[in-house]
Amino acid sequence: MTSTSATAGRARTRTRTGGPDDGPKILEHVLGWTLVVVLAMFVTQAGLM
Repeated sequence: MTSTSATAGRARTRTRTGGPDDGPKILEHVLGWTLVVVLAMFVTQAGLM
């Protein structure tokens, strides 16, 4: 195996970051926007904005 083919073979593999592989993306978006809304409510109620 040459060095270029070894490098090309490694380039195709994905680096594992510890996050979820796949799942319901809509749930992730809903939870993210819920966090944004709750944070915005907290900021306005605290009088910070």
